[in-house]
Amino acid sequence: MSARAGIVVTGTEVLTGRVQDRNGPWLADRFLELGVELAHTTICGDRPDDIDAALHFLAARGVDLIVTSGGLGPTADDLTVAAVARFCGLDLVLDVALEQRIAAIVKPLMARFDNVDFESVRAANRKQALVPVGATVLDPVGTAPGLVVAGTPTVVVLPGPPRELQPMWHKAVRTEPLQAAIVGRTAYRQETIRMFGLAESGLADTLRDAERLVPGIGGLEITTCLRRGEVEMVTRFEPDAAGVYVRLVKLLRDRHAREIFSEDGALVDDQVAQLLTGRRIATAESCTAGMLSARLTEVPGSSAYVVGGVTAYADEAKVGLLGVDPALIEAHGAVSEPVAEAMAVGALRRFGADTAVAISGVAGPGGGTAAKPVGTVSFCVVLADGTTLRRTTRMPGNRADIRDRSTTVAMHLLRRVLAEV
Repeated sequence: MSARAGIVVTGTEVLTGRVQDRNGPWLADRFLELGVELAHTTICGDRPDDIDAALHFLAARGVDLIVTSGGLGPTADDLTVAAVARFCGLDLVLDVALEQRIAAIVKPLMARFDNVDFESVRAANRKQALVPVGATVLDPVGTAPGLVVAGTPTVVVLPGPPRELQPMWHKAVRTEPLQAAIVGRTAYRQETIRMFGLAESGLADTLRDAERLVPGIGGLEITTCLRRGEVEMVTRFEPDAAGVYVRLVKLLRDRHAREIFSEDGALVDDQVAQLLTGRRIATAESCTAGMLSARLTEVPGSSAYVVGGVTAYADEAKVGLLGVDPALIEAHGAVSEPVAEAMAVGALRRFGADTAVAISGVAGPGGGTAAKPVGTVSFCVVLADGTTLRRTTRMPGNRADIRDRSTTVAMHLLRRVLAEV
């Protein structure tokens, strides 16, 4: 059985959502790299009983390693070290050399303030030099030291700020107690397949069939997630199950070749950015409020190819800024494929681009008609050579969902057109 680990993220500000947890996901990736199986990530507030409960919960799950983040400061709500000492049955003792190192870090920081007594600050920071007997001290990156406490399980105590936790983790990995705790680790592979145009239930049906058709599939840990209208399948396995994964991928290709757009984990955004190399793209948007243009420019390197965009809600703006024929709007309505095509052509001409994408839809609330209810969105991709792809679809969800999913559909239509050029 491989080495198993658990994470305890402390901090009432994280528990209540005021601060997003960045440490848990980052540490999860590090465990995968090490070949350590992550069993649980728990988040608890700055309360002694809750920190104790989280530590004992993970120990009861049989983990070999627990990593905590947060609660290492000098204030009264920084309780992690004391909780870990209780959990390990160890006394806290003052590490005089560590206290001096912390004081040397704090002194120049306090020199900027005229009204701060350094000795008072030093007394407060003395708390950070209390360590469980026998613990391995990890030198501070900020002002808070970390700890590695050997045992069953071994506990690694890290600070909360990611800029401090991340370099300190790499120090912790090199310590003898941590290496001893993960001696049973293995080499995991993790593969990601992304699909578009496939319902999550459709993939679920295929995976149920795979239980019967793919021998050894029990050796694969498969998770699926619906995100931005795409289905993501992440598979984690040990090296001896590589052949099983190959057979699973073959089954997926046989069933869903059209819907699979990435077998190496690449995002559609990255694929579009690659396909845009050497091209100039413009956008025309109504219901998405410029979100597609922003998404295109967020991909590293793609901003060099985005020459401009128009956000035009009013019919007058579509006519005046993009040259859409008013008769076309009168005949088909602003939310229609002919108008979306006219918007794309207008953007193509206005910005001297060779590629253009247009989105026109009803994101709501309060809009729409019986024929074109909220969530109706029309798309068009046009190339300078006349290549055109139009599509109208219905998007579920609220305004934010419709807008977000619309940009995803536009990216996939763009990918499809550019891949065929």
